[in-house]
Amino acid sequence: MRSRFSAFAVGDEAYLLRSWLPSARPAGAVQDRRVKWTRLEVLDSSGGSVVHTEGTVRFRAHYLDRGRPGEMEENSRFVRYEGRWVYAGAL
Repeated sequence: MRSRFSAFAVGDEAYLLRSWLPSARPAGAVQDRRVKWTRLEVLDSSGGSVVHTEGTVRFRAHYLDRGRPGEMEENSRFVRYEGRWVYAGAL
């Protein structure tokens, strides 16, 4: 989750697409260039250890949209895909 937030923050769309479960990946652009991601709070997590095949992360992400502050909160699902953790979508 932290690496995906960092990719959003620096505009690394290639990493975002690689870290998305292929069957859940959007067809178009995943990032709004007018939004600047500023801070991540991980609120809760479950699973996700070396013995798990899936896990969840509940987070709050803070941003600026054309200079106006905002935040989004999501409970995300991650799964192991080809040996690595990938984002599978919001719960």
